Amino acid sequence: MSFAWPWQYSFPPFFTLQPNGETRQKQLSAWCALALAYSQQHRLPAMTVREAQDSPLFANRRLQRKLPLESIQVVLEELRKNGNLEWLDKNKTSFLIMWRRPEEWGKLIYQWVSKNGLTNSVFTLYELASGDDTENEEFHGLDETMLLRALQALQQEHKAEIITLDDGRGVKFF
Repeated sequence: MSFAWPWQYSFPPFFTLQPNGETRQKQLSAWCALALAYSQQHRLPAMTVREAQDSPLFANRRLQRKLPLESIQVVLEELRKNGNLEWLDKNKTSFLIMWRRPEEWGKLIYQWVSKNGLTNSVFTLYELASGDDTENEEFHGLDETMLLRALQALQQEHKAEIITLDDGRGVKFF
């Protein structure tokens, strides 16, 4: 399935952050929505700034336009302020992009557990993210970092407990 680019992506000025405050805020909102949609469609949970800079997300080859590095950093910081991005290092060179927050993933996982009568069951992280039983679920294929954060959110709500198994980590749902 190909990605549906928004109309702004074909508009050359989109690749230059605008000086007018109101216009700039609308533009940043559009960039944030685009980054989240693109990451979700391509299942890209973590990236480096360099990967982002070279990806089609910030570089429209057809227009031969790229969002400058400084502007990419402004967009990423806006995503962070909105709770959709977390820096993975102090130098801000790699990040975790969250089109759903950990609490939202946890809610989806717990709904699946409840719907299928699987409370008081133990699963490995692999079974949850890659198992046959979860194939048709939105969280199938979820990056392990985000899966753990989702399970930690459920653990804080006393709906799950992350456990150590012989061959890795697992989770028991309540």
